[in-house]
Amino acid sequence: MKQPGFRFLITLGILLIPVVTHADSLAILNGRVMDPETGLDAQRHVLIENGQITLISEKPLSADNIIDASGMVVAPGFIDLHAHGQDNTSNQFQAADGVTTALELEIGTWPVSRYYAQRKGKALLNFGSTVSHVVSRHAAVEGHEDISTDFTSYFQQAFGTPSARRSLSDNEVTYTLELLREGMRDGALGFGFGITYTPGASHEEIFRAFNAAAELDAPVFVHMRAPASMGGDPLAPVQEVIANAFATQAALHIVHINSSTGKSAKTALAMIRAANSAGLDITTESYPYTAGSTLIESALFDDWQSDYSLLQWAETGERLTEETFQKYRKVGGPVIIHGRSEETNAWLVAQPDVMVASDGISFANGPAHPRGAGTFSKILGEYVREKGVIGLMPALAKMTIQPARRLEAIAPDMQNKGRIQVGADADITIFDPDTIIDNATYTDSMQFSSGIEHVLVNGVSVIKNGELIKDTYPGRPVYGRLKN
Repeated sequence: MKQPGFRFLITLGILLIPVVTHADSLAILNGRVMDPETGLDAQRHVLIENGQITLISEKPLSADNIIDASGMVVAPGFIDLHAHGQDNTSNQFQAADGVTTALELEIGTWPVSRYYAQRKGKALLNFGSTVSHVVSRHAAVEGHEDISTDFTSYFQQAFGTPSARRSLSDNEVTYTLELLREGMRDGALGFGFGITYTPGASHEEIFRAFNAAAELDAPVFVHMRAPASMGGDPLAPVQEVIANAFATQAALHIVHINSSTGKSAKTALAMIRAANSAGLDITTESYPYTAGSTLIESALFDDWQSDYSLLQWAETGERLTEETFQKYRKVGGPVIIHGRSEETNAWLVAQPDVMVASDGISFANGPAHPRGAGTFSKILGEYVREKGVIGLMPALAKMTIQPARRLEAIAPDMQNKGRIQVGADADITIFDPDTIIDNATYTDSMQFSSGIEHVLVNGVSVIKNGELIKDTYPGRPVYGRLKN
């Protein structure tokens, strides 16, 4: 860090406040700086040099570049643990929603080395992934393919393959586990499971995978088994993964508890809290919508028994019939699933220990669920400002410091994210608390949020004065500590 110089402003012989000057720097002035880890909530001036925060001052600063944040909140950049849109089209919508780090931790990726190679130096936002149990399992059974130029297609193929629907031999499970371990050596952030999408995976297979993760001190991120496969009780899948976490001592993160447990979410969260009180390490997340989404070709819809009108084809916005359901299943793509309770949804938003994560599906091929564009602004605009179900600081904690801490043991670089502190990475979101709101809808999902005025990724502007900066790629990889 360069040593600051000082100059004094003198007007009519009156000595005014000293102004600290720095070269090759950016100063954010006059903002309401909010840091959930330390509790700082005050007007401050923030200096950024070489991609890091180097000074937080009560005194005015001058620098080569200035952002006047008067009337705005200066917060840590939002960290999304559950972003399937690992492409710059999707990243643009997330940047406009205040996200600076977008991670694929639920389903994960495979091969992990190729994922990082494809994105490194070409990413708008910071990025990282778990190693995928779903895709590793597919590769172990169906064979490896060259996916270097078509990762998305291979990902979707793994969801639709017959092998996802059958049990594996002991040798096939062993090979799957070796591919998972290989992914950790390539820098993965843990193991990613979509158990509902691999209904052929036995309880023993999943237990063995948890155990393999625990042996590496790698966290597991889990989309739990479908309740229909366990007698229809939404709490039975919760019991399975908590039991596995207890038996193996694996750190566990349960994704989208809102959509996985529905009206049983309060009991599910009580189970998680009790397990943590007993010494386990379990976290969870939710997104602020009453509709979910997934790929229509996935095993989740193999035995669809509910009303077809609850399903909405993302591309056209139409509600489905049995006829159109069968038609689109052959095509494949994202479908929106309506029918969940807003009462439960709002209750989860209000819980300070339930993180915010979007589960956003990629926009690279067109419309998808609006959560990929509006999750964080919807929380801050609708649930903080308009409904008052949670305060601003605890809401920010759920989308900054809590996800950073979830990953610090496996990814030491996360110790420098999710914070507005000296030495932290300059991943910063500046928003107007009076106007921030989501604009994406179920029928018009590809809409930027409002009220996010500036977003910095490693000190580089990707949103400036509310506008996207094109052809800028400051995103850096977030690697797991086991990377060779």
